[in-house]
Amino acid sequence: MSIALQTLLPEPVPVHHLGLYREPTTLQPVEYYNNLPYHRPASASAHPDVAILLDPIIATGGTSVAAIQTLLEWGVKKVVVIAVLASESGLDRAAKEGGVEGQVEIWVGGCDKEVTDKGMLRPGMGDVGDRLFLTIGK
Repeated sequence: MSIALQTLLPEPVPVHHLGLYREPTTLQPVEYYNNLPYHRPASASAHPDVAILLDPIIATGGTSVAAIQTLLEWGVKKVVVIAVLASESGLDRAAKEGGVEGQVEIWVGGCDKEVTDKGMLRPGMGDVGDRLFLTIGK
């Protein structure tokens, strides 16, 4: 049995892309793409109440924090972050980003205790970008 998503929702749901990666040397987030419409909208009705942020791995928490900040500054009232794995420290950093209680909600599949000096989870699952784009060892 399949139900079309459109029949469940009163209107189409906008999908936007906010692309960030972590610079490997400094471990700082770099925004490479942002197609949020009306980057600084004039009216409150121009942006959604809830944004769902997909971040495969929250290691240091830097890219999650940068994405959360961008969405909140844009005017989203609540950010839901969904991740496969996180470190305890990265998860804590991302969770504290929301200025008002309940503004940021994080769902994570598992949590590792450590992050290496290169910002990788230990034991972790390797670099997600390398796995997605087949750049392991380059």
